[in-house]
Amino acid sequence: MLYAFIGALVVAVVLAIAYYFQVKDSHKQAAEQQQLLTDYQRRVDEQQKLLDDYRALEKNFENVGQGYEQALLAFDKMEEDSQKAKSVNEALQKQVEQLQKASAAMQAAAQQKESASQQLMQQLQDAAKASGDSKVISLVNKIADLDYVAADQAPIDRIDNVMVAQVAADAVASSGIDKIDYIAFSQSVAPDASATMLSTNANKAARALTHLLDNAMKFTTDGSVKLSVAVDMEKMQAIYTVEDTGSGIDAADAERIYEPYVKLNQYFDGQGIGLTVARNIARRLGGDVVLDTAFAGPGARFQLVLPI
Repeated sequence: MLYAFIGALVVAVVLAIAYYFQVKDSHKQAAEQQQLLTDYQRRVDEQQKLLDDYRALEKNFENVGQGYEQALLAFDKMEEDSQKAKSVNEALQKQVEQLQKASAAMQAAAQQKESASQQLMQQLQDAAKASGDSKVISLVNKIADLDYVAADQAPIDRIDNVMVAQVAADAVASSGIDKIDYIAFSQSVAPDASATMLSTNANKAARALTHLLDNAMKFTTDGSVKLSVAVDMEKMQAIYTVEDTGSGIDAADAERIYEPYVKLNQYFDGQGIGLTVARNIARRLGGDVVLDTAFAGPGARFQLVLPI
C-alpha cells in the first residue's frame, strides 16, 4: 500500500514537473509570438512612415516644379521688362542729347544777343556822353539798368585796369552829387587806394557806385553825404563806402531793399531798381553791395566791395 502511494506521488510529481515545463514553454512561445507581432507592427509603422515621407517628397517635388516654372516665367517677364526699360532709356537719352544740343544752341544765341545788346548799349552810352546832354545820358543809363535787374546772370568780363580812385571819380561825375547845393558832399581817398590798380569793368563798376550815390541823394533832403575809398590788401578788395544823414533804413528791410521795384518811400521818384542794379552788377563783377546794419546813424551806410 505504501509503495502504491509512493509510486502515485512520484507520478504526480513527474506530471507536475512536466506540466510546469509545458506551461513555461507555452509562456515563452506566447512571449516570442508577442515579440514577433510587435516587431511586425514596428516594421509596418516604419513602412507607413517611409510611404508618408515618399508622398511628402513627391508633393514637395511637384511644388518645386511649379515654383521653378513660375520662376522661369518671372525671369522671362523680368527680361522682357528689362528690354523695354532699355529701349525707353535709350529713347530718353536721345531726347536728353537733343535737348542739350538745343539748350547749347539757345545759350549761344542768347550770349550772342546779349553781346550785341551790350555793344549797342555801349554805343548809345558813348553817343550820349559825347552829346553832353545830361537828360539823354540819364535816359540811356536807365535803359541800360533794365538789363541788370535780373539776378543770377552771367559774370561781367573784367576787361579794364583802372585806378581804384578812378571808379569813384567817374561815379561822382555821373551822379552830379558834388554839384548839389542842398547836400554837403565830401570825399576821402586812402593813400593806398590812389596807388592801387583795379581789374574790373570800369563803366559797370562806376554805374553800381553811381546808384549808391543817387540813393543817398534821394533820401538825404538836408544833410551830408560822404564817399570813402579804401583798399584791403589782405582780402584783395577795393571798398567804396557811401554814408548819408538821410532817413535811414530799418534792419528788417536790409534785404528787401534789393528786391526789384521795391520802394520804401513812395513819395520819392524812381523805379525802385537802383539798389537792385547796384548789387547785381557788383556780384557779377565778383563783389557785392551791403547795407551796414550796425551803423548808428542818422542815415544809412552802404559799401560797394570789388575784387582787386
